[in-house]
Amino acid sequence: MSTVWVLLGIVGALVVAVIAVYNSLITLKNKCEEGWSDIDTQLKRRYDLIPNLVETVKGYAKHEASTFENVTKARTMAMSATSMQDKEQAENMLTGALKSIFALAENYPELKANENFLNLQTTLKEIEEHIQMSRRYYNATVRDLNTKIEIFPNNLVANVFNFKKRDFFQADEKEKENVKVTF
Repeated sequence: MSTVWVLLGIVGALVVAVIAVYNSLITLKNKCEEGWSDIDTQLKRRYDLIPNLVETVKGYAKHEASTFENVTKARTMAMSATSMQDKEQAENMLTGALKSIFALAENYPELKANENFLNLQTTLKEIEEHIQMSRRYYNATVRDLNTKIEIFPNNLVANVFNFKKRDFFQADEKEKENVKVTF
């Protein structure tokens, strides 16, 4: 009789352990989705602001059409990206295009003094900071989820319930380069 109780105790402990690991994996998965949603929200704010920024700069730098076309094209690509990898690549391209607008503004002193431009620039800077914070949060939760999925015995539970590692949201090498504007 006591062997049955011991076996029931062991089985019960294993069930509780599996439930605990499963619940912690679900919690981290949901945090990753929340982090991605935060990034999406900030990117939406960025997309909404870009046309105003482009129109303001256009008024001062009419002959820089290719710069504006690049920004508009990058914005469209970023908004239409569906997978995380496509969105990451498009966002890196958009960041580079926005850098070129601000580099261009350096050559127009009257634009740099324009209150509307300064407000848009400040708002965009704040949005970029929020995007960076959202990326850091997302990447931290991805790190935690990936670690939890990989360590033993969690990996056994993760494999049974088909939990997959996630990719980090990272800047590519092109985004890290300085912008070069020549006339």
